[in-house]
Amino acid sequence: MFLVKPERRRLLQVGATVAVIALGLASRAYPQFLPAALGKYPGDALWAMMIVFALGIIATRMRTWQLALWSLLICFAVEFGQLVQAPWLVELRAHPLGHLVLGSTFGWADLIAYTAGVAIAALVDTVALFKRRSF
Repeated sequence: MFLVKPERRRLLQVGATVAVIALGLASRAYPQFLPAALGKYPGDALWAMMIVFALGIIATRMRTWQLALWSLLICFAVEFGQLVQAPWLVELRAHPLGHLVLGSTFGWADLIAYTAGVAIAALVDTVALFKRRSF
């Protein structure tokens, strides 16, 4: 008997992605329901979680630590990309959807929020989103 590399449940990944998007939008639309001291950072952490779950839809057999690392690299790349203020990027970020995806201003604290979000999503991924099979 040998173990086959675990595979993520694609439908659960989609559900997790949609749920986190809804929570993230709610965190921005209704900030009064969150502690004021947290500011916008719950939304940033949820955005990073969404990246993990969305990437997990495609990378069903990637190890969780690799999924987390790639997700963190994507999050950090988007954040550092905010340092680039090319006119077409500024115009894209002015649109609500462009702002949600690309953000607008660089912040070191955002990197901490992304790291926390990726860590939480990696834990959820490990515990709940894999199916384990053996032959």
